[in-house]
Amino acid sequence: MRQIDDWIAGGGKSLEAPSAAFVSPLPPIPRQHLGSRPEPERRFRLLELVRRVLRERRYSPRTEKAYIQWIRRYIIANDRRHPSDLSEVDVARFLSSLALEAHVAAATQNQALAAITFLYSNVLLRPLARIEGIAPSRRPRRLPVVLTQREIRAVLHHLTDPYQLCAKLMYGSGLRVTECLRLRVKDVDLERREIVVRSGKGEKDRRTPLALACVGPLRDLIAHEQRRFALDRAAGVITTGLSEALSRKYPGMELDWRWQYIFAARRTFVLSDGRRARHHLHETVMQRMFVAAVRGSEIAKRATCHSLRHSFATHLLESGADIRTVQELLGHTDVRTTMIYTHVLNRGGLGVRSPGDDL
Repeated sequence: MRQIDDWIAGGGKSLEAPSAAFVSPLPPIPRQHLGSRPEPERRFRLLELVRRVLRERRYSPRTEKAYIQWIRRYIIANDRRHPSDLSEVDVARFLSSLALEAHVAAATQNQALAAITFLYSNVLLRPLARIEGIAPSRRPRRLPVVLTQREIRAVLHHLTDPYQLCAKLMYGSGLRVTECLRLRVKDVDLERREIVVRSGKGEKDRRTPLALACVGPLRDLIAHEQRRFALDRAAGVITTGLSEALSRKYPGMELDWRWQYIFAARRTFVLSDGRRARHHLHETVMQRMFVAAVRGSEIAKRATCHSLRHSFATHLLESGADIRTVQELLGHTDVRTTMIYTHVLNRGGLGVRSPGDDL
């Protein structure tokens, strides 16, 4: 019977653990000196193999984290059995339990299906057949929360820098919160008033305009970060988020000013190799500050940081911008994703004029 990962088996013994009844007086022989054919794939546990394949296929860290979580949950739900011993019936039962017992959203159920499909197709090399009998989660149609410019000004009044500047960029350039916080010095052109979003959702790059109201505060923040960067460089503090391939191609880029975060964190931390590094502000910090500002503004809407991106798209369409242009600025692959903003234009329900206006 195949051995499950230590985290699943609850700390069971390894297959290579020596027997308690026999202790060899000689040092252990290396695996490569054994007579049998070496099998390097057995050195990796199941989740290690999943991470390896995900990184080989250039999946994002957030996708990797989500897929690992769903694969772990799938195995535990099936009495910790190895996935290769399970069938499509077990997959269907697990997905149906998410909808019937856990009452998850349709997008959550689809993410779990994608993770399990990836496991069987790319890791176990046993693609799943067509799965029948899955109880699907209902996918209700939700309209995005859009703030008016008066409400946005009220929220910005309750924020202080750098959180206020981050909110201005999310509204003025249509950025996601992670895209804003990961901006580096080289990605902002103050003269052309342009921002280049690197490795956005779907690993896509795009260009978006920089609002004139953000140029001055952004220039001041960059000047402040440059003074702190001089101290960090003298102390050997590096930046994060750079791949090993880029570091090999451009040695010393961790200490290059162009690659520093604009919204850098205040504190540094120690890496596994002993070097100190400075990350960007965490997105949860910005999200908490924004929710507190919305609450302080007494706005009766369930607004989040992403509402600023929704407001950016809606106000552009209200001003007469072409929907294809808005699609490019938002980085949407399909124009149907952008079409949802045509239903929230400030022209009444479905964009028509109410007959009650003539009373």
